Amino acid sequence: MLIYRTAGESHGKCVLALVEGFPAAVEIDKGSIDRELRRRQGGYGRGARMAIERDRVEILSGTRAD
Repeated sequence: MLIYRTAGESHGKCVLALVEGFPAAVEIDKGSIDRELRRRQGGYGRGARMAIERDRVEILSGTRAD
């Protein structure tokens, strides 16, 4: 079972996501996550701030680079 937790502020410097229970051998495609974040920015009802801010994923720990 995956457990997903978030922390931080929506308009702060960052939002932290913790994913617990993720299988060890699964590859994480940061480019795919960044594409989804860009797609989210174009959604209906988004304010002008969304056009200014550029969200991108940054994996800080818990993974191994091969």
